[in-house]
This record gives sequence, C-alpha cells and structure tokens, in this order.
Amino acid sequence: MTRTQFEHAIRAAGAVLGVDAVIVIGSQALHASTLERLPAEAIRSVEVDVAVPDDDDGQMADLVDGSIGEGSMFHGTFGYYAQGVVEQTAVLPRGWRARLVRFETPATNGVVAWCLDPHDLWISKAIAGRPKDIEFCGALIRSDLVAPPELRRRLGEVPDIPEQVRSAVRARIPVVQ
Repeated sequence: MTRTQFEHAIRAAGAVLGVDAVIVIGSQALHASTLERLPAEAIRSVEVDVAVPDDDDGQMADLVDGSIGEGSMFHGTFGYYAQGVVEQTAVLPRGWRARLVRFETPATNGVVAWCLDPHDLWISKAIAGRPKDIEFCGALIRSDLVAPPELRRRLGEVPDIPEQVRSAVRARIPVVQ
C-alpha cells in the first residue's frame, strides 16, 4: 500500500465511522514513522488494520469491514481496503499507547491515524509469527527502521505471553556489538 493509498483508506475509515481518529496497528503503521521509501515487505499489503479506541465489542470494526473491508465495493474499486480490528488484536508492550505516532495530512481530511511506533509494531508482528510477519520484521531490521537493543527492551515489556513465544521472538532480534 502506497502512502497515497494509506491516506485514502484512513480518510474513508473516518468517514464511514464518523470519527476523527483511528488507531493503525498493522504493517501500514510505518507510514507515520518515516517519509523514506519503505521496504517492499512493508508496502506489499493491500490492507490497513484500523481500530477505534474503546471499540471493545467490535461494532465499529464490523462497520469498517462491511463498508470498506475485504471484498467490498471499495476494495473492488481501488484494490486495497481497511480491515476493522479491535485494539486487543495485537499483542503489544506496556505503554504502547503513549508511543503512538500521529499521522495526519491534508489528504486524510481531518482524520488522524494514531499509528504504532516501529518497535511496538515489530514486537507485535514477531509475536504473531506468521511467515509474512517474520519477513516484515527482517525487512525492518535490514532497513534500520528498528534498533535491536530497543526491541529487546520492548519484548521485556510484553505481559502474559508464553515463554516459548518470548524465546522465539528474542531469537529473531539480532545481537549487535
């Protein structure tokens, strides 16, 4: 998803939901953290994961899915879409909300996307552990968009994950001299 597509999806999500702020918890959150060219693994996705604060029952997420989600007219017309999610979809380090990165441009038409910072995003993806997530994590490291010492620190801030998962994530963080 390009930056222009990301802006459009955020604008559409705000319009559908009648809100002026959303949270982006998936890979497209990187658009808020850098103006540099993103690695191919980071922009390959055609979906942006959008949550609304306090949507614990998922009603707003369902509205996103039904209106501009996968298989919608929006998706068919533009080739990309928004996936409605709830905040709890991602496993994140303590304090992640305080580190959200604000994204707003004239093209978002007043809708602010509060995006995961790259380190929190990396941790979430590494914990999910799907092949596409592991590729994404590797691309962020190779592109120097995350710092291994900070990744180790953030991993220590993730509550309640099995030690086997924690160990697997730790093993994916390069040792840097």
